[in-house]
Formats: sequence, structure tokens, C-alpha cells
Amino acid sequence: MKQKIVIKVEMPCDRCRSKALSLVAATGGVHSVALAGDARDQVVVVGDGVDPVRLASALRRKVGPAEIVQLASQAKDEGGDKKDAAPVPAGVPAQYAPTAWYYQHPPPPPVSVVCEPPAAGYAYGYQARADDESCSIM
Repeated sequence: MKQKIVIKVEMPCDRCRSKALSLVAATGGVHSVALAGDARDQVVVVGDGVDPVRLASALRRKVGPAEIVQLASQAKDEGGDKKDAAPVPAGVPAQYAPTAWYYQHPPPPPVSVVCEPPAAGYAYGYQARADDESCSIM
């Protein structure tokens, strides 16, 4: 199913526009690419099976700040007419929900602390206390 994606990208110069167009055109499943908007700051992509989030993140990395403005799928009838489906609002960014085991690690092994005076000759200035029976940490 074909879909139409409109992405707003900050492109201050012609070199940035060329870079954005070549990046989008090289993506798999893209049928056509065009510039839109008064300031030519929107990239219109028509394609089959194009991931808009991945496309926007690639544009962010290579060109500059990018934002998905519109997603619309174009359905085909048996008569051959193309009907534009209602555009999906793209104002809310997609959120990633990790699985339960993604951030969980096994607990660390228990730590044992031994409170013993150092061996003879290794602790300069060590003074043994009279109540050195108990550990000060515990």
C-alpha cells in the first residue's frame, strides 16, 4: 500500500536540500520525492513500505532537525482509482516501550567485608584500638 509522508526539515541552503533529496531517494521503497512549502523546507515522499520514523531520524543525522508533519496512505480500488485516506496526525512522536528484561540485570553477588588489622609491617601508623573486636562498618 502506497503512503505519502511529509517531513519538515531545516534546510537553509541548496546543498542541504540536495543532500536531503538524495538521502530520501536512496531509501528502499521510495517511488517519488519532492520539495514543498513556501520556504522549500518540506520533503514529500511517496513510497511503498517506507518507515517514516527511520527516514526522519536519518534526515536528523545527516541534514538537520526534522519533524514528521503528515502521514497518509493511498488505497487502491478495483477500478484503478486512488483514494486518499484520512491523514494520520503526526504531532505525537512514537514512544519506545522496552521489554521487561531489557534493563534488568542479575543482582550483584553479596559483598563481604572483613575487619582485620593489616599484617605486621604494612600499616605505618596503624593504631589498634581496645574495642577493635567489632567492625566499624557494620
